[in-house]
Amino acid sequence: MLPNIPYTDKKRIVIIGAGFGGLALARELAKRDDIQVVLIDKNNFHQFQPLFYQVATAGLEPSSISFPLRKAFQSQKNVHIRVTEVTSVNTDRKSLNTPLGEITYDFLVIATGATTNYFGMKEIEERAIPMKSVSEALAIRNRVLQNLEDALAVDTDDEREGLMSVVIVGGGPTGVELSGSLAEMKKYILPKDYPELDFSNMKIYLLEGLDKLLSVMSEESSKKSRRYLEEMGVEILTGQAVAGYDGKYVTTKQGMKIRTDNLIWAAGVKANALNGINPEVLVKGGRIKVDEFNRIQGYTDIFAIGDVASMSEGKFQNGHPQLAQPAMQQGKALAKNIWRALEEKPPVAFKYNDLGSMATVGRNKAVVDLPFIKFQGFFAWLTWMFVHLFSIVGVKNKVLTFINWFWSYVTFDQSLRLILTPKVLVPGFVEELEPEHGKPAGV
Repeated sequence: MLPNIPYTDKKRIVIIGAGFGGLALARELAKRDDIQVVLIDKNNFHQFQPLFYQVATAGLEPSSISFPLRKAFQSQKNVHIRVTEVTSVNTDRKSLNTPLGEITYDFLVIATGATTNYFGMKEIEERAIPMKSVSEALAIRNRVLQNLEDALAVDTDDEREGLMSVVIVGGGPTGVELSGSLAEMKKYILPKDYPELDFSNMKIYLLEGLDKLLSVMSEESSKKSRRYLEEMGVEILTGQAVAGYDGKYVTTKQGMKIRTDNLIWAAGVKANALNGINPEVLVKGGRIKVDEFNRIQGYTDIFAIGDVASMSEGKFQNGHPQLAQPAMQQGKALAKNIWRALEEKPPVAFKYNDLGSMATVGRNKAVVDLPFIKFQGFFAWLTWMFVHLFSIVGVKNKVLTFINWFWSYVTFDQSLRLILTPKVLVPGFVEELEPEHGKPAGV
């Protein structure tokens, strides 16, 4: 196969990954028609990761937080999108190996983001459910809802407790937001859907290896989020490091044993580095060491941005937070430096503008840490909604998300509780049609 990307006399910038950093970079570069941009991603859409937990808890449909890449660049003829995976990079040939064939570059930008880190625990990797993509969030929704259906038909209280209870590992923003959303479902929605079940049997556990939640945020936000969750009925277990999971019981290094059929892993991430990059530039978490211009050490034409990059800058000597804002800011800054390089001008060092961090716990409950103020409660919740709503790509997605949020707030009901499992077709499979009067259906 061939990628069929036209050869021109324009400089070709290849971007691997259409996350926050890759998309921001591609959008900036696309403003100039004297360069060629090739955007590679294994999906044909951009995913808004901060709202994965709402897909997992039936608050939003996957389409509400996903945006087609081709639609984003419909008017840019110099942008070429290829849906594939990069297996390796040939730095000497300045090319990438993909299932579509070899793709050459003048400048290469690695924006592959991060994936779930199981810290070498194969048992956890095989049985826990991660949440680093829309499809994984949908898998959580399917699992939780299907287990509630199954709980109606089991014979023992132990089986029922296992099917209904959920253990979430990781006390960062993802774990806090997911456990709060599940607690609200348990209180307001599920008892109406399943009146035959006793929801006192549904336990929601949040496990964190450190001694507090939201460790990257302020002490006030950490304490407030814990109090909110405890008031909502979430059992918070800090200082508990998971040791194993056999599909029925979660065990911790501190000796705890928790019954559940649902283990959701939100305890850490590791960078998606590429084969072919000098392994000596990899640092903690698999991140790629870059200089102040996002240039990978030892290379002049290969860059890394976002979660996969580790830059020592200012107070972030061990790399910037693996969040959307650093990735987007690096993407925009790198676009300007690529332009400067094409104009034979010196690059400008990247400086991160820390806009703060926030997390929502539930209805009217959120915590916000801004550089100049910290606050919690209803106003923090409104701030969280406003920031996330306007960060979503696409006007239609913003409108759909707002409608779903408004409806949920007014009715206490998301109304999106569908168990959607894809049908897997083998290559060459042709589905047989029901015959009608001797003819295939539809003829």
